[in-house]
Amino acid sequence: MEALAKWLQESPGAVVFTGAGMSTESGLPDFRSQTGLWRGNDPQKLASTQAMRHNREAFVEFYRMRIKGLTACKPHAGHEILAKWEQRGLLAGIITQNVDGFHQRAGSQAVAQLHGTLTTVSCIRCRKSYPSERYLQEEGTACKCGGFVRPDVVLFGESLPQSQIDLAVEWTERAPLLIVLGSSLTVSPANWFPQRAKENGAKLVIVNQEPTPLDGWADMVVQDMKIGELLSRTEQWLHN
Repeated sequence: MEALAKWLQESPGAVVFTGAGMSTESGLPDFRSQTGLWRGNDPQKLASTQAMRHNREAFVEFYRMRIKGLTACKPHAGHEILAKWEQRGLLAGIITQNVDGFHQRAGSQAVAQLHGTLTTVSCIRCRKSYPSERYLQEEGTACKCGGFVRPDVVLFGESLPQSQIDLAVEWTERAPLLIVLGSSLTVSPANWFPQRAKENGAKLVIVNQEPTPLDGWADMVVQDMKIGELLSRTEQWLHN
C-alpha cells in the first residue's frame, strides 16, 4: 500500500480498470464463479439479442432479478475512495466492465462503461430512456409508443459501444499507472488495456483474488486482500 500510494503521488492521471470483483464486495454476484449468474444457466437464453427477440419472458425476468439486486446493494468504501482520487487529480478515469453504476453513485465522473449500464432502460423503437426501476413495474417493459423497453447493457450478440472503447483507449494510451481491480483479464478487450498501458511504459498493478494471465506483466500483484481494504489502506498512506 505504501508503494502504491507513492506511485499514485508520482503518477497523477492514473487509470483504474474494474471488473466483477469490484462489485462482489458490494454483495452483487459475479458471472462465472460457483455461485455466479451463469451457474446452471445459458447466457444465450437469458442475456442475448436472441433471447430478447425469442425468449422474452425469461429475458425480462432475468433482468428484473438483476435490477432488484442493484436496489439491495450499494457502493463500498473502495468505490468512494476512487471518486476521491479522481477529485484530487490522482485518477484520469475508470474503465469498467461492470454495469451496476456504483462508480457514479459513489461520485466518480470519468467512467468508461464498456458493457453499458443497468441503471437505465430504453425503448428499442423510439429510444426513450427511463430509470431502470421502471422494469420492476407491471407494465415496465412497454414504452408509451408501444415499443419494447430493454436494459441499456451490452447483450451477447452486440458490439461494445465504440464511444466508450475510444475513451478507454485514450486514457490507457496516456496512463502512467494502470490499476486493475477485480478482473480475471481472460477476455478481450479487458486484457488489451493493461498490456497496452505496459507497452507504453506505465506501471501495472493487478488486484484480484485469483491469478490472471497478465500477472507476469505486472509491477505489483495483490491476491490476498479485498479491494476495499487495499484502497482504504492506500488512502491512509496518501495522508501520511
